[in-house]
Amino acid sequence: MEPTISFFSGFTPNDLLFLGEAALRTLWISVLSITIGTALGVLFGWVLYEGKLAATLTVAPVLDIFRSVPLIIQLVLFYNFAPIVGLNLDPFASGVVILTIYTASLVANVARGGIEAVETPMRRAARSLGMTYWQDLRYVVFPIGGRAVFPAWVGVALGVMKDSALVSVLGYVELLKASQILITRTQEPFLILTIAGAFYFALSYPISRYAASLERKWAQ
Repeated sequence: MEPTISFFSGFTPNDLLFLGEAALRTLWISVLSITIGTALGVLFGWVLYEGKLAATLTVAPVLDIFRSVPLIIQLVLFYNFAPIVGLNLDPFASGVVILTIYTASLVANVARGGIEAVETPMRRAARSLGMTYWQDLRYVVFPIGGRAVFPAWVGVALGVMKDSALVSVLGYVELLKASQILITRTQEPFLILTIAGAFYFALSYPISRYAASLERKWAQ
């Protein structure tokens, strides 16, 4: 007979392993979406900062839509309408696409703020030293601006990690979906949600602590 956790006869060690695997799936979809979304967000932020009329008129409204429309609606609409245009994506791929675009829409404003944080005289000084425009971005703007907005980016990343729970509506078995499955079977909502919350904490807390240590190091 399979051993069970004391006082919770419906919950077994295998269920705990199931939640652990779901937590890894949450981490995977989050890391993938945040990484790609951050890269796109920096690009979009640069476009917004440069203020080219055509780019501003095309990029800014799209980013505003993804920032404004609830994420769960974006997920459901994309997953159901993608096959109409020939994109037969599974729940994981659909979740990555929407989470990536959602992350990019948030990071775009953060990136633009970082570029604006670098004062014009500093950039002029870099150009007077013979740096090209792209060297100025790489060696002056991105390092200084990145440090200025790093806390905001960490907030976005942690928020996206928690928002990844919404991908469960598509059927992707991440941490929240796994919890729902176990609650239905075991009827132990308090125990299972407590464990799920502990897993979310275990995923998020090291990131926030590492970010805080980096900020202290940069402040020295």
